[in-house]
Amino acid sequence: MTSTGSDRDIPRAQDQLFRAPGGARAKYSALIVGKPGWAALIKYELVVMATQWVPGALGLALRQAAYPLLLGSCGRNVVFGRDVVLRHPHKIHIGSNVVIDDHCLLDAKGDANRGIRIGDGVFIGRNSILSCKNGDITLEDGVNIGFNCEVFSAGAVTVGANTLMAAYGYLIGGDHDFSDPSVAVNAQVRKSAGIGVGQGVWLGAGAKVLDGVTIGDRAIVGAGAVVRTAVPAGARAVGVPARVLSGTGD
Repeated sequence: MTSTGSDRDIPRAQDQLFRAPGGARAKYSALIVGKPGWAALIKYELVVMATQWVPGALGLALRQAAYPLLLGSCGRNVVFGRDVVLRHPHKIHIGSNVVIDDHCLLDAKGDANRGIRIGDGVFIGRNSILSCKNGDITLEDGVNIGFNCEVFSAGAVTVGANTLMAAYGYLIGGDHDFSDPSVAVNAQVRKSAGIGVGQGVWLGAGAKVLDGVTIGDRAIVGAGAVVRTAVPAGARAVGVPARVLSGTGD
C-alpha cells in the first residue's frame, strides 16, 4: 500500500514563498490559492472573507454553500466548521456526509500531485491538519480523525475505510535524510516511501506512524506507540518503538 522510497523535491514553505518569481500577489497565489491570475485569487478571497470567520448556524450555512465553489469536487451534506482553511482547494475532493470541524487545515499544496481525497461519511476533528508537500492523501469512506491530529504526505498516504485515528495522532508520510553528519539535517534531501493504513484500523491516542509503514486491516496500535515497521492484519502494536504482538490474543 506504500510507494517505493525515493528522494523528493520538498521545498520549505519559506523557500516557496520568498524564492517564487513575481510580486506579493503571485507568491501568495502560488502558496495558498494554487492557481495563477486575478480571477482565481479574487474568488478565493471573497469566499474566505465572507464565510470563514462567521460563527454559529449562519456560518455553517454560508460555508456549506460557498466552500464547494473552490473545491475540486464536493458531495452533499458537508459541514465546514469555523476557520477551516483550504490551500490549493481545486485539488481537494470531498464526498458526502462529511464533517470538518473548527480550525482544521486542508493543504493540497504541490505542483505534481493529485492532492487530497476524502470519502463519504468522514469526520475530521477540530485543530487537525491534512498537509501535502507535493504528496497525496486519501481518506476512504467512514474514516474518523480525532482532534489535534496530523496527516502529512510527501508521497502517498492512504487511510482505509472505517479506520479510527484517536486524538493527537500523526501519520508522517515523509522523512529527512541524515546520512551526512557534516550537513544540517534541514539542509539534506527529504524522502518519502508513503504510508498505507488498512480498513477498520484503530490508532490509539498519540500514536505516530512513520514513513514507509503499512498497517493491515483491523490492526490496533496502542496509545502513544511509535510505529516504525509493518503491522500485520489483525495484530496489535504497542510501545516505543512499537512491538508487534503475535495476533490478537497476546
